[in-house]
Amino acid sequence: ITENVPCGTTGVTCSKAIKMFLGVNSQVMKTLSNRSATPLPAILEVIPEFELLYWNRTVGLYLVIEASNGVMLIWDKQTTVFIKLSPDYKGKVCGLCGNFDDKANNDFTTRSGLQETNPLNFGNSWKQSPMCPDVTQEIKPCDLKPHRKSWAEKECSIIQSEVFKICHSKVNPHPFYEACVHDACSCDSGGDCECFCSAVAAYAQECIKAEACVFWRTPDIC
Repeated sequence: ITENVPCGTTGVTCSKAIKMFLGVNSQVMKTLSNRSATPLPAILEVIPEFELLYWNRTVGLYLVIEASNGVMLIWDKQTTVFIKLSPDYKGKVCGLCGNFDDKANNDFTTRSGLQETNPLNFGNSWKQSPMCPDVTQEIKPCDLKPHRKSWAEKECSIIQSEVFKICHSKVNPHPFYEACVHDACSCDSGGDCECFCSAVAAYAQECIKAEACVFWRTPDIC
């Protein structure tokens, strides 16, 4: 669960604080926030059903939280977060991240178990609170901020460039490029490059999973 924090003036939100719940009804991990200087303990508590432990460590830019039930969270303390599950969970989970059966065509399954093609309807079905209104229209930040579009396209072109050439045949770069342009247009105040860097990092992560390791970060790029 993430806190909705404005990334700019387009209405798009992002988060720099994460709350993670493990177990049936227990909140066993406190809010992780880059605004807090308090170090996380190695073990927080034991929930009634079974012993659930977690460990945290820093790996490069990322904070890694690993729980004894096979759930791992990887966070850059900015706008990139990855959730990894042990193979035991394959096909046994549901939600906004899909069902982990390695098939993308059924990931848009609603809370009621229906297959949905509209991403807004799918997202609305997984609202935490019924008091939260449905999203009825997709925000298109590049239309709202056209002066940023050319900058976003130029920066995000790294995904389709020679830098990632080794990955292009293994992971289609186009949807990641489109997402990058969308996000880069969104972040129009403060840390402009945060959303751009997160979008490129998402493609790089998929490349690594496809066994195409790309060294794309430089002193000038992210």
